[in-house]
Amino acid sequence: MPSITRRLAALTIAGALLAAGCATREQASSNQTPETFEADSQAFPVTLTPAGSEPVTIERRPERIISLSASNTETLFAVGAGDQVVAVDQQSDYPADAPKTDLSGLTPNVEAISGYDPDLVVVSDNPDNLVESMAAVHVPVLVVPAAATLEDVYTGFELIGKATGHADEAADVAKRTRAGLDEIVADTPKPAKPLSYYHELDTTLYSVTSKTFIGQIYGLFGMTNVADPADVDAGGYPQLTNEAILAADPDLIFLADVQCCGQTADTVGSRPGWNTLKAVKNGNVVPLDDDLASRWGPRIVELAKSIADAVTKAGEQN
Repeated sequence: MPSITRRLAALTIAGALLAAGCATREQASSNQTPETFEADSQAFPVTLTPAGSEPVTIERRPERIISLSASNTETLFAVGAGDQVVAVDQQSDYPADAPKTDLSGLTPNVEAISGYDPDLVVVSDNPDNLVESMAAVHVPVLVVPAAATLEDVYTGFELIGKATGHADEAADVAKRTRAGLDEIVADTPKPAKPLSYYHELDTTLYSVTSKTFIGQIYGLFGMTNVADPADVDAGGYPQLTNEAILAADPDLIFLADVQCCGQTADTVGSRPGWNTLKAVKNGNVVPLDDDLASRWGPRIVELAKSIADAVTKAGEQN
């Protein structure tokens, strides 16, 4: 599933969490003193080893960071490193004040990246051997890979925090994200019988299974994923057939292809045979924000809230 995986990396999955994060960043900025800066600096050099990557050593607190991953951009700002970010890729549209450029995270240009004089580049993979190319010009690259599980999301927070001198803030973001998810799940009424769902990535019927970090968020609500039986290669992103979805007849349909592909409850209902599905007949086709449904950052709490609202509604119908 390379195309879907790359789309998830390029697309870019917070209520009270965001407000709390903003407050933390503002407080950290206003309280920054030479003493606290010195304390941050003393945490360096630091050597980090992301999953599946070689160790990377960051000699000093980076002050000119480039992010080539929308999810990692969100995390950088959430942990309080936003003031250190000098450029982000063309897919990084959140937060609004992120310094968006025409840099690409999929086809990176070493010369263009070097033009920003970075002292750290943060990516989600190593396209075109970017790590090695930047090493040749003495710029460390931190690979924070796309999250495969919820635990990977929290690990990513911690890696970015340690790499930027914000380890404590990152640990706090992870703690608040966990707590936010727990609170939403606890506050969501449990349906009388388990609900089933289909999560749509695009109009060719690619989906996610319970093994993915997205599927694990749905799993917090005790739902059955109709895509799980199709995951024959254990990749987590199977392509379903029209017939399989009709046979599964999910209680809920979640659309993560609203912005990219113009999908709505009406377009879904007009597909051949889909007007017979419970989700369509009961008004339980749920449009999601494409970015929230694909980025592995602190805003997964917002995604969980959208799911909780849908589960509550569907549960009341049973």
